[in-house]
Amino acid sequence: MIRASRIEKSYGHLNILKGLDFEVVKGEAVCILGASGAGKSTFLHILGTLDRPTHGTVYYQGADLFAKSDAELSTFRAEKLGFVFQFHHLLSEFSALENVMLPGRITGKSPHECRNRAKELLDYFGLSHRLTHYPSELSGGEQQRVAIARALFHRPQFLLADEPTGNLDSENSLKIQDLFFKLKEEMGLTLVVVTHDTRFASRFPRSVKMADGQWVF
Repeated sequence: MIRASRIEKSYGHLNILKGLDFEVVKGEAVCILGASGAGKSTFLHILGTLDRPTHGTVYYQGADLFAKSDAELSTFRAEKLGFVFQFHHLLSEFSALENVMLPGRITGKSPHECRNRAKELLDYFGLSHRLTHYPSELSGGEQQRVAIARALFHRPQFLLADEPTGNLDSENSLKIQDLFFKLKEEMGLTLVVVTHDTRFASRFPRSVKMADGQWVF
């Protein structure tokens, strides 16, 4: 469904990505493994159209995504993609419920519809007793589950995760890993995860390794 072709990314004279090809099919779970500084996050951001490549492009169902305007890409991301990051990026002044409601409010859905969807997701993640709690009142694992719930608000086809367990202790890391595979099966998601954790990567049916902006074979 998504295919990246000859992706290059440079900042001045610094070449971060060096002609990467990559393809993900519907329903697949793929891990991109590599050390810090390998270019994994930069590539994931381009794959998710959060950033544009210096050269190359990304295709979705055969259509060149970077031929679209920024507004069109914003709509594409809202409808098709969910993002999870190492740091949960929850708004500290909003409750768990309000944080999960945000994607719907931004796209103009009614408060009632947003509230119902957010409650549904938080209940799925076992957080129905935490609706009114603020991020500072939640554990690290709970904060990340709220962030994942927020990413799933629009029922995306793809879930892209950048070091989603990198800021968690070993117990919560394992729980979040299990959750990703549960989501893939129960929600039919296509999953692309970036990590430096070899144990996490070993759980994926397909894992690719990156070093110095290139695939390592």
